[in-house]
Amino acid sequence: MTKKQTLDQLSPEAKSLHARLQKEWRIVDAAGSITLLTLVQSLDRLREAQRILKADGILSIDRWGQKKAHPASTIEREARAGLLACLKALSLDLESLDGADDAA
Repeated sequence: MTKKQTLDQLSPEAKSLHARLQKEWRIVDAAGSITLLTLVQSLDRLREAQRILKADGILSIDRWGQKKAHPASTIEREARAGLLACLKALSLDLESLDGADDAA
């Protein structure tokens, strides 16, 4: 899969953030480009988990009828951690994400 194909699979929010950060911070090296791509993929995964949690709620019922954290809670947490790790690796901060609502 090429970088172009991967970028085409991103949400409009992630594509916009990718383009903005790449331009503003002049990210052109291979490592920076991969890290930036991972950042916006993490943002998309975070948003997807948030949509699921909004629809289903934060709790689910296991096979014994007990309440437990919805599996999407783990996905949300891991996606947020990945996003923050990419920001750190790129030496950026949350202010760089001002165009992405409530990313972290």
